[in-house]
Order: sequence, then C-alpha cells, then structure tokens
Amino acid sequence: MRAGKFTLVLPLLLLLGGTESCSRKSSDKKIAKDVQQQVSTDPETRHSQVQVTVQSGKVTLTGEVDTPLAQQEVEQIAQKEPGVKAVDDETLVASTPTPPVAVQPPPPQPAPLQRALSSPQPLASQPLAPQPPATLAADTAEPLPNPPKPQAIVVPAGTTLLIRTSTSMSSATSQTGQVFVGSLARPVSIRGTTVFPSGSRVTGTVVDAQKKGKIKGEAVLNLTLTSITANGRTYSIRTGVLENTAKGKGKRTAATTGGGAAGGALLGGIAGGGKGVGVGALVGAGAGLVGGAMSGNQQIELPSETALSFRLASAATVSPRQ
Repeated sequence: MRAGKFTLVLPLLLLLGGTESCSRKSSDKKIAKDVQQQVSTDPETRHSQVQVTVQSGKVTLTGEVDTPLAQQEVEQIAQKEPGVKAVDDETLVASTPTPPVAVQPPPPQPAPLQRALSSPQPLASQPLAPQPPATLAADTAEPLPNPPKPQAIVVPAGTTLLIRTSTSMSSATSQTGQVFVGSLARPVSIRGTTVFPSGSRVTGTVVDAQKKGKIKGEAVLNLTLTSITANGRTYSIRTGVLENTAKGKGKRTAATTGGGAAGGALLGGIAGGGKGVGVGALVGAGAGLVGGAMSGNQQIELPSETALSFRLASAATVSPRQ
C-alpha cells in the first residue's frame, strides 16, 4: 500500500515542478521583453544598443549606451519591472571619438640643409645645454638702465669769437640796423668739446654808421653779433659792440665795449698810420678789429673776408647733439 502511494505522489511532484519551470521561463521572457521595449522607447536610452537577458528573475544588461545618464536610466527601467529580483548592469558607456589633428607639413628648408638631411651620413647629435626655467629668467631679469641724457653746454661770457665777414661794409655806405653775415674763423671749444665749429654761420648788425665829413666830424662803424648757427641749430647771442672810429688825418681807433672787454685796437697796417698799430693792445685785450683800411677821405672800409674779433657779453647755452 505504501509503495502504491509513493508511486502516485512522484508523478504529481514532477508535474508540479514542470509546470512551475514553464511558468518561470514564461515570466523571464516577459520581463526581458518589457525591459527591452521600455529601453527602446525611452527618450534617454532609445539610441543605446542594450541586450536584456533574464534568468530566474535576475536581469543582466549588456551592450553599449551613449552616456552615463543613459546607463543609469536603463538600470532603473530594469529595477522597476515587476518580478525582477536583481539587476546586473554590464553595459559600457561609448567613448567620444577624438577629432583628428591636422598635421602641418614642415616648412621648406634651405638648400644646404636639405642636402644635409638627404645625405646618407648620420648627423652627430649634440648634447643640449640645460635650460633654466622660464619663470626664473623672468624673475631675475633686471631692466636695462636708461642711457644718460646729454647735457647742455654753457659758453661763458667773455668767450672770444673770431669771424670773417662775407659782406663788405663802410662808414660811408652802411646804414644803422643793417645786417651783415660771416663765418667763424676759429672753432670754439668748451672742456674739450667743440660747440661752435669753424665755418659756423654768424649774423651781425650795424649798431651805428656815420660818414666822415671833409671839414669836420669823424667816421663811425660800430658792429655787434646777434646769432650763430652750428650743427643745424641757430642760437641767439649777445656780444660787446665793436666800435670803430676815424678822426683827423691818419688817426683811427678800434675798441670793444660790453662783455667785460678792456678795449681793442687795429691789428695790421692802416693807410696813413703806423705799421702794426695797436698789435700789443689787441693781444692783451683779446678783442678788437683785425684788418681793414681807410680810404683817402678817411672813411672806414671793411671789405669781404675781413677778420673781426668779438666777445660774448652774456653766456650762451648750446643744446647737445641728438
């Protein structure tokens, strides 16, 4: 009797087990189908390539998703599906392709370098010297000092200017206020620096001109310098007045007033006067009139190329060369 009962229960258990197995397989397929459908329709995951497999309620996700957010969404869809006991997410996030880098062709090399590169002989490698960090060079670099600006030079009062006239003058024909020109016959240097080179253009003015009468009176021709042009620049200057007078037969004087000059005299022979009149006086005073002649009626005549000596009555400031 017991054997018969056992024989009856065993087929029943087998039948129930087969039924349960078939039901579980049907449920796994439904879960996989539902999850797959939701993944393909969800806006965040529909472009992902995901495969869904289910075994006894455990969902396994494989394949590739576009973004980490899509990966999370796929996993949440599987977890919310009824009948799911566990979720194994094995999906991978697709990597973003790196854009290709454009390769620039090397610049053309000079002909000697091209021949050297094409030569079969290997080039000897040179060891590179260690380079200091860029920040260190920037920190320790010191600004270059500015070059000193050239200083102006002062030509003191009393400096002698020896010139040669370019125009002729006469007590008989020249007029007061008339302008005459000339050039510097001797350079002027201050502490070894030539400030007024020889040949510099000078400009002067006739301060007073008087024609000597036949019976009485004296001839007068007084001069002064007003400007000098040197190294492309013109400087206003003020010199003492060079006074030239002629009175009586064969008597003539020349003196410089202003600028501290003690006096002056003619250097050289004068018509009707002694030879070399006043040489010592001119040398001692350092100023006066050099050259010149008197006409028969005792007029003062200064032809072109006459050498005249003036003294600065006030200092002149000379700008430095740029």
